[in-house]
Amino acid sequence: MTLPQPPAPPATDRCYRHPDREAGRRCTRCGQPACTQCLVQAAVGSHCVDCAKAARPNLATRARFLNARQPTLVTYVLMAVNVAVFAIITLSEPASLADAGISGRSPDEFGQYDLGLAEAFLRNGEWYRMVTSGFLHFGIIHLAFNMLLLFQLGQLLEPLVGRVRFLLLYVTALITGSAGAMLLQPDAFHGGASGAVFGLMGAAAVAMQRRGVNPFSTSLGTVLMLNLILTFTIGGISIGGHLGGIVGGALAGWFMLAPTGRKPSLGASYAVPAVLIAVALAATWFVVSG
Repeated sequence: MTLPQPPAPPATDRCYRHPDREAGRRCTRCGQPACTQCLVQAAVGSHCVDCAKAARPNLATRARFLNARQPTLVTYVLMAVNVAVFAIITLSEPASLADAGISGRSPDEFGQYDLGLAEAFLRNGEWYRMVTSGFLHFGIIHLAFNMLLLFQLGQLLEPLVGRVRFLLLYVTALITGSAGAMLLQPDAFHGGASGAVFGLMGAAAVAMQRRGVNPFSTSLGTVLMLNLILTFTIGGISIGGHLGGIVGGALAGWFMLAPTGRKPSLGASYAVPAVLIAVALAATWFVVSG
């Protein structure tokens, strides 16, 4: 008599990517069996690596997500450029970064004459210094103070005007600050982001005033007044750079930042800064060529 054969053991699912491995579960999206290494936790269930990859947003979408999470990207980029320039110039010398901030060395010892602004350089045709001088700092305290103000003002202004116009505002204040330095102190050696930062303070003050807030009743007004007092009472400060920056920033800000409930004119937001830059360069040329 033939004995009945025992039933065959149930077939074991194998991972679709690793046939030598048992699959404990299946992808809840496509149903393929997969081992634990080939499953990715999803909002509902687990997905195989192929489904997880297919569900990821494309590069353009991920870039938009990243862009939306950085409302002050231009501020951070400007800060990074300033810090990088300071580090490169300082570390190119044997002195340490700490020593650079407290030693009181003259600018030529740091190689900063390659970027700084003075009338003699412009007479040689080195007009790029109207911009590069705004990224030059004479010590870590000088850098830190300007970067702190840039960070605080950027958090306020960049979300209000947008990245492109914020950058245009910054460049306008930087160049009008350089022009002011050449008008009032053409023989001095100038450098620092303070002209551009003063411009941002001027724009922020204008924004508050146009929205019915007295800026001098706020901490911004206190900082602005304190810095103006220091500008005229402490030696070695670019008076023209600070005044030129604040005038340029305030004028540009007036057209970029409309009163509450109104939209600024986009045409004027771009045209006025461009005119201010052109006037600043023309005035500087007149001084240099005179």
